[in-house]
Amino acid sequence: MDPNGPGWERSVLEKLAFAALNEQRAARRWRIFTRLCWLVFFGVLVWTLMSSEMATTASKSAPHTAVVDIKGEIASGADASAEYVVAALRSAFEDEGSRGVVLLINSPGGSPVQAGIINDEIVRLKAKHGKPVYAVVEETCASAAYYIAAAADDIYVDKASIVGSIGVLMDGFGFTGTMEKLGVERRLLIAGENKGFLDPFSPQTEKQRAFAQAMLDQIHQQFIAVVKAGRGDRLKTTDETFSGLFWTGQQAIEIGLADQLGSLDFVAREVVKAEEIIDYTRRENVAERLAKRFGAAMGAGALQAARSVAPSLR
Repeated sequence: MDPNGPGWERSVLEKLAFAALNEQRAARRWRIFTRLCWLVFFGVLVWTLMSSEMATTASKSAPHTAVVDIKGEIASGADASAEYVVAALRSAFEDEGSRGVVLLINSPGGSPVQAGIINDEIVRLKAKHGKPVYAVVEETCASAAYYIAAAADDIYVDKASIVGSIGVLMDGFGFTGTMEKLGVERRLLIAGENKGFLDPFSPQTEKQRAFAQAMLDQIHQQFIAVVKAGRGDRLKTTDETFSGLFWTGQQAIEIGLADQLGSLDFVAREVVKAEEIIDYTRRENVAERLAKRFGAAMGAGALQAARSVAPSLR
């Protein structure tokens, strides 16, 4: 067609319109395909999770040793949080097939609050169900981790495990001298005499230090009481027992912080007398991680939308 001839504008517009229409159709087909792929993915994921749960439930009916992992930092939101560990413990105790519960520990410690909740629940569940509880230490069972282990009937360790650290700490930094040398002024406004307590850029008063020490001493005494209640006459107490020191597994047996050498398999086979081991540890699965990411993405989108319409004072 002659580009300078009559009607060429209409022809070009028609071609552009058809091209745009085809592009929209292709995009729509691609969106449908993507959504179908996601639907299939989530369907397979749900089926896999349900199949795994059904298989585990079926196998739990046979006599077995129940295991609950306590690994890493003991803290709210962590894998070794009271929320996750307590839920796993309840499932392990309530299952008719479990002949005993093993706490498989590899943790340097963490929150005394989280450890206290777990310890109390172990004591309650033992009394309710009458099942034995054993702690098996891998590399480390220190501080809050030992707070939990003290609730077990017996504690098994490797000869090179690190055990103990029965103490409490509150750490931080003080930058007041450095700030003075640099000519930096800290401008902190507070309402309440001690609201800036433990602020690293403000000097610490003797009254505040004494208050913090009294709080630490009280928590330490709570820790000591739990250890004494759990270990009883087996504990060979010295001036160093509750000083925050830690020992090898072999030394821990000698001073009564542990009972004997043994691994998970040994305890299941020789102590619980149920060689089959089933892990009850509560872990965040793939579906939960995806849900959290999706929720975070939705939250970020909502926040961005709110910011776009909210008044600004900048």
